[in-house]
Amino acid sequence: MTIRAGSLDRRTLLRGAIATAAMGSFAVACGSPSSKDNGGGGPKGKKGAKNPFGVAENSKVEAAIFDGGYGTDYVDYANNVMGKQVKGVKVQVKPVVDIAPELQPRFVGGNPPDLIDNSGEDQIGFLGILDQLEELDDVFEAENYEGKKIADTVYAGVKDPGTFKDKFVALNYVMTVYGVWYSKTLFEKNGWTPPKTWDEALDLGQKAKKKGKYLFVHGKEAATYYQTLLIGGAIKEGGDEVRIALENLEKDSWSHPAIQGILKVMETMVKEKMFVPGGSGTQFQKAQAIWSNDQKALLYPTGGWIENEMKKATKDDFQMTGIPEMTLTGKPKMAYEAVHAAAGEPFIVPKQGKNPAGGKEVLRAMLSKDAAANFSKTKLAPTIVKDTVPADGYGSSALVAQSKMLADAGENIFTWNFISAYGMNTDQLVPWNSFLAGDIDAKGLTSELQKISDKIREDDSVEKIKVS
Repeated sequence: MTIRAGSLDRRTLLRGAIATAAMGSFAVACGSPSSKDNGGGGPKGKKGAKNPFGVAENSKVEAAIFDGGYGTDYVDYANNVMGKQVKGVKVQVKPVVDIAPELQPRFVGGNPPDLIDNSGEDQIGFLGILDQLEELDDVFEAENYEGKKIADTVYAGVKDPGTFKDKFVALNYVMTVYGVWYSKTLFEKNGWTPPKTWDEALDLGQKAKKKGKYLFVHGKEAATYYQTLLIGGAIKEGGDEVRIALENLEKDSWSHPAIQGILKVMETMVKEKMFVPGGSGTQFQKAQAIWSNDQKALLYPTGGWIENEMKKATKDDFQMTGIPEMTLTGKPKMAYEAVHAAAGEPFIVPKQGKNPAGGKEVLRAMLSKDAAANFSKTKLAPTIVKDTVPADGYGSSALVAQSKMLADAGENIFTWNFISAYGMNTDQLVPWNSFLAGDIDAKGLTSELQKISDKIREDDSVEKIKVS
């Protein structure tokens, strides 16, 4: 997953939240008072099918919610559904921008909120507070408000980004889907078919040139979107061995045949001028507008946030649609339909909160079909709850595409964390901009990317995360 250099926005933070949190610098001393499980608990209620955590009637739940691109109103919405389960329970939402500076002292003091959306540039590092957090397996084992086991209603793998040292402590609520985006209207008008392989993409690039258009466009801060496209396609082509080698910063990990095969096709595209020129000197949103508004480029690789981000700079009747990343051949180790997606927006329940049972109940409310559908409708993004987006995507073609990609993928959903975990993106932007500008070739790009991985691997001061 990629993170742009410079100021971090809501979208960037979602992509980095999974692993950057594990390496976060805002660690709370393990010897602080709040690290001892000797308090909290709050008021108790009678446990039952409708009240699995024993939250007390008429109790209050303090929720500190990151006030970013999604706002905080979707957590307020939990009040609309919680009362159906436990009488009088109310969530009091406090918007917070700088999570660690504001909430870290409360962990140290032993009086944290009952629920925290631990997101944003200043999120608290999970490893530093791991022993002070409730494990959330019981949330997934509980029934939702519709009477179904929550674990059976969410997408595959959504526990993984919130699991640290085998403890599931962070419930990531939003599903970020990555793919290649295009205008369905433009493609239908010209009789073009979205590519499934890189050879098909190359052929489409030739057709685009005949129409006076380009295949791709990039902006200087987002050049590594093409790295995301490369890695996603290579993992599908070569299987887990590609992902594991990259994650573990192995020697020659960037030289895997699946990676090199795709890079060679990319190199050809650059040489044959299938990228809009000047991207390495163009601000990324302006570059994206060349695709979404001017339609000079046919394809753009990015995450499902793109429709909302470019809604003011998208041509009428664009019908933004997404497909999974292309594979190198027609017989990849993972199916073409396999999709790169990851859960983000991590919610935690501190043990020392006044009402941790209430914090879990808010999560259960948010995982109801009612609340999840409300989020998707108002934020144009899917949650981890399946089957909550209608066929029309609330009028959003991009949301329809995301739902379809997730449904088609089934259990074949994957992601990777090493780039955000080690803060590599800023360094990687340099060679990627050079490559897309035609200043270095695939061999030069491979060498530069490997140097970045090697430097971190050989730095003993950097804590490594072993991936298997």
